[in-house]
Amino acid sequence: MSAPLSKPQIIAHIQKSLNYTVFDCKWIPSSAKFVCLGNFPRGTGVIQIYEVQHGDAQLIREVEKPKPIKCGTFGATSLQQRHIATGDFDGNLNIWNLEMPDIPVYNVKAHKEIVNSIDGVGGLGIGDGAPEIVTGSRDGTVKVWDPRQKDSPVANMEPMEGETKRDCWTVAFGHAFNDQDRCVCAGYDNGDIKLFDLRNMSLRWETNIKNGVCCVEFDRKDINMNKLVATSLEGKFHVFDMRTQHPTKGFASVSEKAHKSTVWQVRHLPQNRDIFMTAGGAGNLHLWKYEYPAQRNKKDVDGVDVGVAGSVSLLQNVTLSTQPIASLDWSPDKQGLCVCSGFDQSVRVLITTKLNVL
Repeated sequence: MSAPLSKPQIIAHIQKSLNYTVFDCKWIPSSAKFVCLGNFPRGTGVIQIYEVQHGDAQLIREVEKPKPIKCGTFGATSLQQRHIATGDFDGNLNIWNLEMPDIPVYNVKAHKEIVNSIDGVGGLGIGDGAPEIVTGSRDGTVKVWDPRQKDSPVANMEPMEGETKRDCWTVAFGHAFNDQDRCVCAGYDNGDIKLFDLRNMSLRWETNIKNGVCCVEFDRKDINMNKLVATSLEGKFHVFDMRTQHPTKGFASVSEKAHKSTVWQVRHLPQNRDIFMTAGGAGNLHLWKYEYPAQRNKKDVDGVDVGVAGSVSLLQNVTLSTQPIASLDWSPDKQGLCVCSGFDQSVRVLITTKLNVL
């Protein structure tokens, strides 16, 4: 078999042009439907639901909302309910029943300013413990919410008195492998990455990658922390090995200059945690594989364990658009199926082949 065809191929299966700016898109779990979230030119928000059928995406529902919607997650809902939690430009956290999306089933004024990022855990059978939602905002705070508890967050990570408030661009859950343990990772506009331990309510680790952090994601939320990928403004991403934390050096990492422009998103393949896709500011997607080193830790001169980073290899890349690809979501049910949206006001359904043989 010829070498080019033995690599995974990224095929644009469906492309839909939209009449609004789309900020986020998510597959509805256990379905062939996906949700698009964004804002109309007139300054209102929109939720659209599409169904993939016969090689096309059919619009099956559209709801207009008062405020533009920035981000969404299904991470804290059950497979029976499949409610989506969204963050909007006014700082509101809403949870919607997509069967009856006119009024939210839960709403709270979560932040003073725009909710940039949202993530959920404890739902969909992923991650032990209570269902929780984390939001990160321009107001500099990261808050954790329990949808069963109204009005007040269960955790609030904000700058100390006198510290400058940094714009929080991205949040992600991880380490939720039993009822007690859970971590939140947050990335900020000045390059800070902070790892909050929700069990001890403490800052477990922080570092700075010298460029605004656009996206952070653990390879799995529901395991003992394994890897964390952080993407940044200048086209670089970093992969941290989260198994071994050195008292002074922290976690070992490898970085890669992936794109010539901002890396907006990273998403790990649900069926294989060592494969991930990055989405770039020039409208391109890069598919990567992480290779572990022979030994993941070693002793330093003082006999303390220190992590050893692996390497990343590029499997495939494709240019879909001239505008940034702002969001990307793998289907949890069909390996290789993904949906992505860009600032060219379009949403695309992609098929990535040969992921089962990597």
